[in-house]
Amino acid sequence: MMARDSEALLTVENLRVAFPLREGGMQEVVRGVSFTLGRERLGLVGESGSGKSQTGRAIMGLSAAPARISADRLSFEGTDLLTCSPAERRALRGRRMAMVLQDPKYSLNPVMRIGEQIAETLLAHQRLSRAEVQVRVLKALSDVAIDDPARVSRLYTHEVSGGMGQRVMMAMMLIAEPQLLIADEPTSALDVTVQLQVLGILDQLVRQRGMGLIFISHDLRLVSTFCDRILVMYAGRVVEEIAASRLHEAQHPYTQGLLNCLPRLDEARHPLPTLQRQEAWKGGA
Repeated sequence: MMARDSEALLTVENLRVAFPLREGGMQEVVRGVSFTLGRERLGLVGESGSGKSQTGRAIMGLSAAPARISADRLSFEGTDLLTCSPAERRALRGRRMAMVLQDPKYSLNPVMRIGEQIAETLLAHQRLSRAEVQVRVLKALSDVAIDDPARVSRLYTHEVSGGMGQRVMMAMMLIAEPQLLIADEPTSALDVTVQLQVLGILDQLVRQRGMGLIFISHDLRLVSTFCDRILVMYAGRVVEEIAASRLHEAQHPYTQGLLNCLPRLDEARHPLPTLQRQEAWKGGA
């Protein structure tokens, strides 16, 4: 069920994101997306290019400079994200809302130690002593299941694995204890064992802190087992909203097509079916 307005951390109504074309004009990549988010795990799924990441970036105010963002309403806990000043946006980011980007190799600073980077996020929003910062940094690393956090805090980015780098990114985004976390493909580059660890950490933090989580992924099966509710995006639009536990009852032919393309253990399927896209799925502007 969609969160009621009185319970919503985030309200998005008719969000649109457009970029200028080289030959002139604008190309919309997010077209009229609407949803509310409570203290829950919301999955945002679809193929590459469906507008998932651009939706998350628009909410965070991280869209690339040429982007044109509009919405009938875009609010976080009563703050209008469309009209607040850049300074107010910066105060929100990290402290009350945060986003874990997809690949830590491109998000972590290669010339700063891990602990320094995590501390930088905290010090941007709070005035603390060096000793207090150190305690908070080590606790943040411990919270994301990193063994020997003191040792890891002294490492550089190239000295940690992909899975550990992803957990470091989570620690960095969670250290200031935000109410909203957007996780963009946080497990896509990880092996299955590390995927389960990361999902377990996210699940525990959402439950313990009462956060709202937007989990962006292309993996329907993963999202159906982890999230409470799913929004399916195609060509910049939400084409279906459904409870994760009822994903197998999806009605939209795009969602059905994605599910049909998944391999199954109980039957031989070779070659796997391919998705036959239809122009009608794009809908109107």
